[in-house]
Amino acid sequence: MPGSRPHVALMRGINVGGKNKLPMKDLVTLFVDAGCTDVQTYIQSGNVVFHAPRDTLRHIPQRVSAAIADRFGYAVPVVLRSAAELRKTVRNNPFLKPGVDTKLLSVMFLADRPRPAAVAALDPDRSPPDEFAVAGREIYLCCPGGVARTKLTNQYFDSRLSTIGTARNWATVLRLSAMTGPAPQR
Repeated sequence: MPGSRPHVALMRGINVGGKNKLPMKDLVTLFVDAGCTDVQTYIQSGNVVFHAPRDTLRHIPQRVSAAIADRFGYAVPVVLRSAAELRKTVRNNPFLKPGVDTKLLSVMFLADRPRPAAVAALDPDRSPPDEFAVAGREIYLCCPGGVARTKLTNQYFDSRLSTIGTARNWATVLRLSAMTGPAPQR
């Protein structure tokens, strides 16, 4: 499709703990119906790589979310990132240092950029030894205590930053970035 570029859609709460079941083949169909092409899913938790023209792109989150609500009966936030934004996220992880166990790393992708005052008000000691760093619409997480035990949750950040986020472990972030294809040559 002329003018279309790769993007990633990240859905929150799909097929987690036996709730909000949504077959990936149905999810692909919803994206195609919303005007996307080259649609691929990754694992069963609502990760979609697709192409869409710029004029269609801004409507994708609402269209897909509404279609899921209509067909499956539950609300699912949809957060988008372009391939370039995802590559930048990979490059800029402040916790990615030599010797760090990447299994401890995650990224929370926010739907909107939080206000600086809200970011400044976050408690850096909320969940020791876990750490976080907010950069634009991403929150980088390093959770030595494990993501199941951290107090750095979606609910905490959503309520403090007045937006919606969905987290992915570092291996998933890397795989999704790879699925969008190589960076364009300059």
